[in-house]
Amino acid sequence: MPLPSGTITFLFTDIQGSTRLWEQHPDAMRTALARHDELLRQAIEDNDGVLFKTVGDAFCAAFATAPQALAAALAAQCALHAEAWPDALALRVRMALHTGAAQLRDNDYFGQPLNRVARLLSAGHGGQTLLSTVASDLCADNLPVGVTLLNLGTRTLRDLGRRENVFQLTHLALPADFPPLKTLDSLPNNLPQQLTSFIGRENEIEACRSLLTKTRLLTFTGSGGGGKTRLALQVGAEVLEEYADGVWLVELAALTEAGLLASTIAQGLGIREQAGQTIQQTLLDGLKSKSLLLLLDNCEHLISACAQLVSALLRSCPHVKVLATSREGLGIGGEQSYRVPSLSSPDLKQKATPESLAPYEAVQLFIDRACFHKPDFAVTDANAPALAQLCHRLDGIPLAMELAAARVRSLSVEDIHTRLDHRFRLLTGGDRAALPRQRTLQALIDWSYDLLTEQEKTLLARLSVFAGGWTLEAAERVCSGQNPTAPVIEVWEVLDLLTSLVDKSLVTPQERDASVRYDMLETIREYAAEKRRASGEEAAKEWHRDYFLALSEEAAPLLKGAEQSQWLARLEAEHENLLAALECSLSQETPGLEGLRFCGALQQFWWTRGHLSEGRAWCERALGEVGSQDGMQERAKALNGAGALAMLQGDYASARGYHEESLTIQREIGNRQGIAISLGNLGIVALYQGDYASARGFYEESLTIYREIGDRQGTAESLEAFADLAAHQENPERAACLWGAAEALREEIGSPLPPNDREEYDRDVAAACQALGEKVFSTAWSEGR
Repeated sequence: MPLPSGTITFLFTDIQGSTRLWEQHPDAMRTALARHDELLRQAIEDNDGVLFKTVGDAFCAAFATAPQALAAALAAQCALHAEAWPDALALRVRMALHTGAAQLRDNDYFGQPLNRVARLLSAGHGGQTLLSTVASDLCADNLPVGVTLLNLGTRTLRDLGRRENVFQLTHLALPADFPPLKTLDSLPNNLPQQLTSFIGRENEIEACRSLLTKTRLLTFTGSGGGGKTRLALQVGAEVLEEYADGVWLVELAALTEAGLLASTIAQGLGIREQAGQTIQQTLLDGLKSKSLLLLLDNCEHLISACAQLVSALLRSCPHVKVLATSREGLGIGGEQSYRVPSLSSPDLKQKATPESLAPYEAVQLFIDRACFHKPDFAVTDANAPALAQLCHRLDGIPLAMELAAARVRSLSVEDIHTRLDHRFRLLTGGDRAALPRQRTLQALIDWSYDLLTEQEKTLLARLSVFAGGWTLEAAERVCSGQNPTAPVIEVWEVLDLLTSLVDKSLVTPQERDASVRYDMLETIREYAAEKRRASGEEAAKEWHRDYFLALSEEAAPLLKGAEQSQWLARLEAEHENLLAALECSLSQETPGLEGLRFCGALQQFWWTRGHLSEGRAWCERALGEVGSQDGMQERAKALNGAGALAMLQGDYASARGYHEESLTIQREIGNRQGIAISLGNLGIVALYQGDYASARGFYEESLTIYREIGDRQGTAESLEAFADLAAHQENPERAACLWGAAEALREEIGSPLPPNDREEYDRDVAAACQALGEKVFSTAWSEGR
């Protein structure tokens, strides 16, 4: 029977646990597998399907209609379930159905539908049959008797692309209860969902999976734009089940300080700093018992620091593996490097037709991205030769293919090829393999940039000041500033210009929690930054700094109230932008007060989110670089921040010194509220050092000032400090009474403890109860609350 063409429904199957069964029952498996093959072939043929490929025990069949494929799956599952298998050898087969347009060549199919059905199959369990949304819709009006399609909800499959609403075939003759689907939603990870599909790379994925079984450090190397990051994410998704504690991505592109590498990785893994311990030791201790895969993306600018930390991590954490991406290897023992190749491109010696080009990954990527920009795009006999030439000249570099595909909205493939040939004169002669791919990519970006309007060029340059992405609001505020040497961009124009840059694949939108953030590839960002510097647009860095300073100062008073969680999440999302803005504040020849203001505003964020080393380093840098006689109030706040962070690190001597200096300044300028805050901080340091008498003295003076100036919030915090002191002095009744009074005052002024602080206080109380062993403490605490 000929293979169907056009829109096809694919049925993929495989046997659950077949490797184990072969190892345990090799003789019985030969007989069982022959019977399995017979039953599946019969079900497929009886429903007018064609078996076009088998790989081991996996079957790949094609059907002209979705109802035929569903009927075949039902017949096969019923026959397999009813079969009298030998003891301990019941074969459980998982199946998946998906419908889409695929290309046929040499009795095989190519295209995204095959990737989709394969990902769907990998999510299922033995005996389970899954359908994609489109296959389910096509079968809904023509279901076999007794069949229903159970909606399992929307899931993220392992291609990290669009989410899929998955359905399960159910029938009275078949089992209906299965474990949760093996999708990204159900396994521990922080892999980001991608808005574009993953193309090809099947051989690379299998090779990398095999390498990960033989090494604990695998480094993807290659030039910028070559697809290292995307391949690493896909490999991580594929091996997710193999790591009990998940697969975790840590992006390093925006990190400029090598000394903050350990804290950045710890943050990505949710490991918080511990008092009295270096962040590296805390990280190693936190991972010692974990079984996980750590993806470190973009290591090249921190190569030495990454090499040292990864080496320590692999020595101390026996069940942790690392997959790194870098333009060069880390150069440490046990490292396995893997150079990520370009996508497969057509052989120019062969005649280029739509059918002959179909198997090549560069072509598949171009078609997929071109259809995103122009849904009716198709490869024809007329444009196939130009497309083959284009893929060959671009060396199959993924980013280059994406940027070229974005031009189909206004140019034909032939026009794109002609323009590319004109711009890439360096590629027309000599040994093309000897030319750096980065230079090829640079030329392509030049060409793409030349096609932008002047306003788009200006916006792209200004957007390069962002690190780690941005929101539309931030782009409107930062990029609409006026510069006499550049085209005017009004606030209301930013959205349309930004959308245009998205359409041209220079900016990428990312959906997060029902909102959209924008970002650009690091290579594009570096290119745009060069254009910004060359065009005199450096004022954008100051606009960026001012926007995030205002955001930080708006957030500061709200980090101690009911909106704490919301604002902490917002600042965390902008973490890399905050660091870039801080760097801008302090990198001037004569730094102004902005750096100190940032430190004063962000200290609670750094404290609460555990960015202790990072926050302290910024505070100390700002205090050292800004004149000691400038901005006394700002300096005092930054000193408080440095002191609080040093105290949490267990460095009480430094903490006391910072708070004493802050107190001196506050007394000099007569800021009574600032005096009370510094006294309270000194009291906390004294308490942690066991100097209860000094702590009481500081607290009493602080509380007196708060009451005199009518600061009821400060009064409540002082009462809580006294309660903490009483607990340390083993006076549970007094502690409970003070805690109760503080909470009552908070309720009276409408300032409840934020959730994070509430949980911390409850933990402190529980610990005090356990340490003191006194029931009266717990009783009094409950009554006080």
